[in-house]
Amino acid sequence: MIEIIKATKYQAAEIASLIMMAMTDDCCLFFCGDGYGLADFHKMMTALVEREDSQYSYKNTLVALDGDSIVGISVSYDGERLHQLRKAFIDSAKVYIGKDHSGMDDETQAGELYLDSLAVLPGYRRQGIAKLLIKVTKERANSMGIPCVGLLVDKGNPSGEALYSSVGFRYANDSMWGGHQMKHLIL
Repeated sequence: MIEIIKATKYQAAEIASLIMMAMTDDCCLFFCGDGYGLADFHKMMTALVEREDSQYSYKNTLVALDGDSIVGISVSYDGERLHQLRKAFIDSAKVYIGKDHSGMDDETQAGELYLDSLAVLPGYRRQGIAKLLIKVTKERANSMGIPCVGLLVDKGNPSGEALYSSVGFRYANDSMWGGHQMKHLIL
């Protein structure tokens, strides 16, 4: 039976791997400076998950557990806090992946709980785990008094868009993020 719980700091490396799965290797490499790769990106993401002041913090993460194994994650945060939370990413990127991302476009705004990363391990997909993570994320938005959940889905990911549509997400606008054309959806 799958259980959804709040993440702990000690799960950071596994959470970082799932965040990177949600982002895709191409996107992770897009963020890396010359001479840096996925191992460097993973090291940075693990450090960001361990922090409390990062958009990728364990404090912003729900994990789906099958026994003691993490099989999925949902990372979400108040869009109003984007710039405050992103500072950790910008500072870490200079150190870990040799690139300055201080001019990065905003992917969210006030008024939405931004679902930054949603991922389920391949062997656990199509079992309703992603839908359960989205449901609990929406409940989190409600408990925080935030009117909607927002996310970006890659225009080249029709199966992801179909999942989000199936649980009630609707199109808000187009966006660009991580070098990819995206759709901003809200629930």
